[in-house]
Amino acid sequence: MDLVTDKIWQEMSDKGLLADHPVRYFAEIESTNSEALRLGREGAVAGTIVVADCQSKGRGRLGRFWVSPAGTGLYFSMIMRSALLPQYLSRITLAAGLAICQALEEVGVFSQIKWPNDLLLGGKKIGGILTETGEIRAETNTLVVLGIGLNVNTPSELFPVELRSKATSLRVHEAQNFTRGDLLAIIVSHLDKTMLSLEHGGFSEILASWRQRDAMVGKELSWLDPEGKVVTGIALGPDDDGFLHIRDRGGQVHQVLSGDINLAGSK
Repeated sequence: MDLVTDKIWQEMSDKGLLADHPVRYFAEIESTNSEALRLGREGAVAGTIVVADCQSKGRGRLGRFWVSPAGTGLYFSMIMRSALLPQYLSRITLAAGLAICQALEEVGVFSQIKWPNDLLLGGKKIGGILTETGEIRAETNTLVVLGIGLNVNTPSELFPVELRSKATSLRVHEAQNFTRGDLLAIIVSHLDKTMLSLEHGGFSEILASWRQRDAMVGKELSWLDPEGKVVTGIALGPDDDGFLHIRDRGGQVHQVLSGDINLAGSK
């Protein structure tokens, strides 16, 4: 079943979203983020959504490949024009994670967030967020593309063997199928509200709600820092600017701006 059959237009229209969110649909595409960046640079309006039934070269954070089989997942990117200062653009990822969690809660699914961009269900990954920018501008709105991948009706056997202990889908965890068009409309609706709050100085409230869904706080993590050193310690959660803090075994607190984060002992 493709996304056209899966009520993408009906659900977006029913929620009054099509006027602010023109939809570019592809049965297959290399990457929705790449296409959205291209469209954004060519002047596509903010709010434009690129959605695909499958991606042949879907990508996640740190250049990782995102498994995107046809007929099962939700893969879309939204073009934004952000007035946030460049140093605050990373907050968009955290705000998006909260919006997705709240959207899933609307359909009775209670997920958590692994800093900075992973969505977890039962400790396994169900989705991820990839935020990319065009030319960053300090004085005018910056082109931002917000990419979201969500394992919706993906059966376990479609995950690569090496990911089956780490990844799941809504269908596998909840033992039911979900309409992807409905989920798209609900997520976009929550993104609109959360991003509006972010642009108007509401990050502290967003962060407070984000912390209630933090999957890693208080757990022992390993962090591969930019110099290639592995730091192991307890996750203290994000600070008021949204950056993760880890207290290592020697008591030193590290502020994590980027890098690979995993539960200690996992790969």
